Amino acid sequence: MVAFPEETHRTGSRMKAVICRAYGPPASLVVEDLPTPLPQPGEIVVAVKAAGVNFPDTLIVQGKYQFKPEPPFSPGAEIAGVVAATGDGVTDFAVGDRVAASMLWGCYRESVAVPATAAYRVPEGVSDTIAAAVTLTYGTVYHGLKDRAQLRAGETLLVLGAAGGVGLAAVELGRLMGARVIAAASSEDKLATCRRYGADATIDYEREDLRAALKRIAGERGVDVVCDPVGGRYSEPAFRSIAWNGRHLVIGFASGEIPRLPLNLTLLKGAAVVGVFWGQFARLDPAAHRANMDQVMAWIAAGRLQPLVSKTYPLAQAAAALDDMMHRRVHGKVVLTA
Repeated sequence: MVAFPEETHRTGSRMKAVICRAYGPPASLVVEDLPTPLPQPGEIVVAVKAAGVNFPDTLIVQGKYQFKPEPPFSPGAEIAGVVAATGDGVTDFAVGDRVAASMLWGCYRESVAVPATAAYRVPEGVSDTIAAAVTLTYGTVYHGLKDRAQLRAGETLLVLGAAGGVGLAAVELGRLMGARVIAAASSEDKLATCRRYGADATIDYEREDLRAALKRIAGERGVDVVCDPVGGRYSEPAFRSIAWNGRHLVIGFASGEIPRLPLNLTLLKGAAVVGVFWGQFARLDPAAHRANMDQVMAWIAAGRLQPLVSKTYPLAQAAAALDDMMHRRVHGKVVLTA
């Protein structure tokens, strides 16, 4: 059996962890006992209460993600819980603090050691389940809309894949930031969810031509900002419908296809294709990331954002949660609970 790095720092206690021992489908994941980690300098150990499930988790276990950890490893990129131990040099957190945190992988465990710079506080009134569901989705979207697109009140925002975790966060945040929100998704029940979360107009792009629908809704001027976590065949018609000085946010490729946009459109539209690499932003500017997440958490605590967690699973059923995510059976987010 290959040893995990933390097995050289034994505490005497044990924890459950979901393990990917070889790249493959979610069904190949196993649950094992491992030593509870000890914090290294600059780290905190979090007793995990909940772990968010995200589309990249389905890719990373198959070896299809842009980052390929060497097996064995645990998937999972976001957690919420309680600080159980602090390493040397940590001054921002103390044992007992409620926190949320994110990493590239390693979060489907009962205890996780994370850099203190990757964590932020969870305020009273925000449950662990909700706190575990918002770092990647709301963190990505708020960074995209505020920092990258500089979305302004009164502008029109188009959200592709609008019923997924990222998409629904964009619908909610766009509306909160004063935009007119057009939500596009693949079924009427998904669009009904989008309307409940504040979408002003909706498009079923499986039944209606996306560009024609956008012309009908947004007129000749088009949309100011496109939030695109989908890629594939919807990106080009969305960009062709963008307004002068518009911004197309490239967030991900949930469709599995990376589109090729004709660059002459950027010239003719005076528009920008803008990458939103939230993970790198959070690593390079942790203070700005923490400020963004503090704002998101404050809005949640005040009831101005209401993230949708449509289902929870025990940690041992992580494979089922990932399978539902992979096959588009999820509205909003699903979360693993310890």
